[in-house]
Amino acid sequence: MSNAPSSNRPAHLRQPYLGLALIGGTFGTAAREAITLALPSADGIPWAIFAVNILGAFLLGLLLDALARMGPDEGRRRRLRILVGTGFMGGFTTYSALATDTASLLGEGDAGAGVTYGLGTVLVGGLATWAGIATATVAHNRGAK
Repeated sequence: MSNAPSSNRPAHLRQPYLGLALIGGTFGTAAREAITLALPSADGIPWAIFAVNILGAFLLGLLLDALARMGPDEGRRRRLRILVGTGFMGGFTTYSALATDTASLLGEGDAGAGVTYGLGTVLVGGLATWAGIATATVAHNRGAK
């Protein structure tokens, strides 16, 4: 245990920020669960998990790029990043479920679906993140005019 004062610790280790991440994560997890209950798997493919991971990747790219363009990561911007980015989006997205769902598809003998689902989620998620960043860039450029 370090005797360093709280202000010398990285932001993610300070108690107020941990609380924000916990609150955001609780709501993000609840939102994901609501979506998975509303959209059951079809033909063994967990489309709800695919959807939340892609939506979460887009929103995280949008949020982080927008916040970065607003200025340094401090004050309200840092609190918003930790509450929504780390907390909500961390609880909302679930790459552990992606891994177990992919393993289940592979274990059921459906290698094509398992590989397509696993790789597709990662690749489409990367594109969604890029699209979120691009959307924030366009919004910023329109606001600057």
